[in-house]
Amino acid sequence: MTKPHRQIVAIMFTDVVGYSAWVQRNEAEALEMLKLHWALLRPVFGRFDGREIKTIGDAFLIEFPSALQAVRAGVEMQAALEKHNRDTEPDRHIRIRIGIHTGDVERVGKDMFGDGVNIASRIESLAPPGGICISEAVYAAVQNKIEVPFYSLGMQHLKNISQTVVVYCDRPAPGRKLSSQRSLAS
Repeated sequence: MTKPHRQIVAIMFTDVVGYSAWVQRNEAEALEMLKLHWALLRPVFGRFDGREIKTIGDAFLIEFPSALQAVRAGVEMQAALEKHNRDTEPDRHIRIRIGIHTGDVERVGKDMFGDGVNIASRIESLAPPGGICISEAVYAAVQNKIEVPFYSLGMQHLKNISQTVVVYCDRPAPGRKLSSQRSLAS
């Protein structure tokens, strides 16, 4: 049995928007689209030294050696899907949500566990379709290093996480004025 060890990494969770409904409508088509999703995204996160830990249904759990690589990969992943969606009929569009956090994880074999993984998963669920949400820890690490504006969503209470987490999103929250924008490039 592989001995567990701990490490701080950037953790990315992704999820395909509407996948369960797709499966309900047409299982074969949903699987075909899931395979296309894998084919479109795996090369992108690979270019940023992302390591796929596992797929969980329609979700990816990916680790990166730095927060900057994770955010850059997330931006390119969303861009790749936007390009795909421009070139296809609306019923074949693929949209994902992305959540990124840095944290301490425990490795057990090829898998990883810990609060960092759980927080990344909960942050992903806050992202709008086609969006990226990041924790304050990620924001602090990539601030002034990337040309993507992120907007504070403020303190968030995440399901089954005892501490609150400040979350930023690449899309403004509905009803929030653009003057509250905090760009990573400012």
